[in-house]
Amino acid sequence: MVAAAVLALVLVAFYLSWRATRLDRLHHRVETTRAALDAALLRRGSAVLDLVAADGLPPERARALADAATAARRAPETQRELAESALSRALRAAVEPSDAFGGLPDHLTEVASAARRVHLARTFHNDAVADTRRARRSRLPRALRLAGTAPLPDFFEIDDEPPAIPPPPAGPDTL
Repeated sequence: MVAAAVLALVLVAFYLSWRATRLDRLHHRVETTRAALDAALLRRGSAVLDLVAADGLPPERARALADAATAARRAPETQRELAESALSRALRAAVEPSDAFGGLPDHLTEVASAARRVHLARTFHNDAVADTRRARRSRLPRALRLAGTAPLPDFFEIDDEPPAIPPPPAGPDTL
């Protein structure tokens, strides 16, 4: 009888330890994906500023892009989603009529690649946040406070649709 109670207690303790460790791993995953998202956003901002510095854009488009990229970099954390969304919109408005950019295919390709990476990083981050919230929402972790004092992670919602940039024309030496 005592052995059964001790065994049950050990199994419950093992299960609770496993759940707490799982929550810790999920929170670590959120932190990691957030760092990757921040890096992707900075990379996109740098690619946009490189495009502007290439001096092939019309001045009004270059100014709008530079202002949006600078605002996104300097935005406080509470305003970051709005600033990054504004950069996405400015990027699409400035780049999508890409017929005027004959001399900037490398810069446009880099911007398009960075914008796709932002979309992927945001998707991975939001998936990690959803998994963590789902795990914390069940009764046992809430009742026993298995998540400790870790704050509930937030989704990162921005307009991250990449601009429609056609691929550069294939030359004779690209096969």
